[in-house]
Amino acid sequence: MKLVFATNNPNKLREVQNMLPKTIQLQTLNDIGCVEDIAETEATLEGNAKLKADHITGAYQFDCFADDTGLEVESLDGRPGVYSARYGGQPRDAHKNMDKLLSELYGNTNRKAQFRTAIVLNLNNEQYLFEGICKGEITNAKSGSKGFGYDPIFKPEGYPITFAEMSAEEKNKISHRGQAIKKLVDFLTHYK
Repeated sequence: MKLVFATNNPNKLREVQNMLPKTIQLQTLNDIGCVEDIAETEATLEGNAKLKADHITGAYQFDCFADDTGLEVESLDGRPGVYSARYGGQPRDAHKNMDKLLSELYGNTNRKAQFRTAIVLNLNNEQYLFEGICKGEITNAKSGSKGFGYDPIFKPEGYPITFAEMSAEEKNKISHRGQAIKKLVDFLTHYK
């Protein structure tokens, strides 16, 4: 089965490719000639994932899936949420995003947070939604050099280390994206 993954993020692409079985051939936006930037203008993660998937299906007539992920911090009323990738301003910069978040949480004892991923799959003129959530907390300082995004400041529940201190295999087993991709793969494995 061939599917387009509607992302331009090379880190996300690599992470997802490592989780998919060999029976699913992943095509990138480059592979299909999509060079335009698909603006994420919706107010929800689900809305942005749907917007990207619908753009690819409508403009290129490919079965595809798209995701949107946000870090939701309890004491910040769910921020940065849908704005996670550009929280520190433009151009997008993971260190600026983390610095802004750590600054906003300075002195705050409630550091509960969760990563949430929404995946929308467009397949044979039907649409499906998959979600993954990983609960944890925001650390006081950056730690680790693996992963990407907010990984150096997010410590998942039940673990003494951040995502950025875990191997890709460890992270993918428990991460929000890993959970959502697992649901997607389970669905595709049983799809007729």
